[in-house]
Amino acid sequence: MSAATALVHATAVAIDGQGILLVGASGSGKSDLALRLIDRGAVLVCDDYCDILDGSDGPEIHATPSISGKIEVRGVGICSIDYIPSTPLSMVLQLDRAPDRLPASDGRIELAGWSVPYARLAPFEMSAPLKAEMLFRRMVDAGQHPVRLETSGYNRGTA
Repeated sequence: MSAATALVHATAVAIDGQGILLVGASGSGKSDLALRLIDRGAVLVCDDYCDILDGSDGPEIHATPSISGKIEVRGVGICSIDYIPSTPLSMVLQLDRAPDRLPASDGRIELAGWSVPYARLAPFEMSAPLKAEMLFRRMVDAGQHPVRLETSGYNRGTA
């Protein structure tokens, strides 16, 4: 793996052709939130592990070939699902505790040589899919996008 790629324990979905990387510890709700976003019109890119590549126009999420089109549904098992093999990475959502009541809207994380818009979300709240979409729309409306880092290395941050 070159310095501009990363294998990340995460789940990714695409909304309107733009990827949202869901990161968090095992059992943090990545696949569960992905399923609820898919139910609302998103499409799976990958579940459990995602390859992040340094693309010419920005970071890209690629499905790991050995698990492409599969998602772990807790209590059900591994299920086949429609997916796309790759998408541009637009945003990272850290799934954990409830975020601050009025969090900063300009959070960023460094990943695969890029500074990527970043936010925290409590994944098991009933409103989590709506909140994820609102965060995504806010990012799009504000023109926030990944920016190439000036340094030659990268920092995986919390992803």
